[in-house]
Amino acid sequence: MLDSLKLPHGSINLPAFLPDATQGVVRSIDAQDLQGVGLQAVQMNVYHLMQRPGSSTIQALGGLHAMSGWSGPIFTDSGGFQVYSLIRQNPKSGSISNKGATFRLDDSRRKYNFTPEKSIQLQLSYGADMVICLDDCTHADDPLDVQAESVQRTIEWAGRCRTEFDRLLNEKGMSAAERPKLMAVVQGGRSEDLRRRCADALLDIGFDAFGYGGWPLDSDNNLLLDVLELTRSLIPAEFPVHALGVGHPPGVQQCVAMGYNLFDSTMPTRDARHGRLYTFATDPAHPLRGEWFQYLYVKDDKHIKQKRPLSEFCDCHTCRHYTLGYLHHLYKLNDNLYPRLATIHNLRFMMQLMENLRGG
Repeated sequence: MLDSLKLPHGSINLPAFLPDATQGVVRSIDAQDLQGVGLQAVQMNVYHLMQRPGSSTIQALGGLHAMSGWSGPIFTDSGGFQVYSLIRQNPKSGSISNKGATFRLDDSRRKYNFTPEKSIQLQLSYGADMVICLDDCTHADDPLDVQAESVQRTIEWAGRCRTEFDRLLNEKGMSAAERPKLMAVVQGGRSEDLRRRCADALLDIGFDAFGYGGWPLDSDNNLLLDVLELTRSLIPAEFPVHALGVGHPPGVQQCVAMGYNLFDSTMPTRDARHGRLYTFATDPAHPLRGEWFQYLYVKDDKHIKQKRPLSEFCDCHTCRHYTLGYLHHLYKLNDNLYPRLATIHNLRFMMQLMENLRGG
């Protein structure tokens, strides 16, 4: 199993969790806080960034690293899932064809034409370390003909992404150390044949890494473990594979056991802001077995006078300096300090989890 991934802004120990800094920021905290919890990399999103702050602003501010103050690796999601979600929820907002996606946002009169080439151009102009190919996303429950069309389109778009990526890097004359990596996404819904067809075609084109494509949950919000395991089995072990959108701690543990190396999600940071904090039921210095994960709901009145930290097993800034009772007080006040301290804690939990899953 791979134990590291070398990128222009540093190497990542695997497996690794990346918080979503969707619009160039992990909400409520800054780059120093990210370093303090032991984060290795973050994931941003070209679909959102091209709208706000906008590509010309990002370039004027020196690219994503300079703009955000984050010096480590940055992955940039292509925006395929966001485009799919926008059009699925409101078909009048746009359309997807073999050329790409055309859409208009509710709060803008501007019409966006988003192609595989455009996605690559934007991600490279932002200074990303891992560029993700534009893919045609589906829901696991979509019918087979929709899944088949998605696979064919995803393969074609990946080929166009590969061509544009190579063209731009050759044009820039980048050395091997400077060159970012390129990730392709495996679609196919629940179909083993379609997943295999997609993976085989993407392997033939050639990429540095691969991602699990499609919404990873079923209609009951359970992980599609069989589909995740199938998809991982289709990619040779020498390639890192990203479980895109997977961030629930027990689910991460299950996917690492399948051989997944990379994870990203808004879940830990969003849960933190909404008062759902993560704790270990057992010491994470030892193998995690049984019911090792539990939630702490900070708003519960039983915490009003608690002098203990959020977790006896946590060494984060929050747990070293503040009590559970104080976090409860900040949450009830709706004070701006609460989301920062809570987010620091949940992200440190995720880093402790990854350290445990790496074997220490």
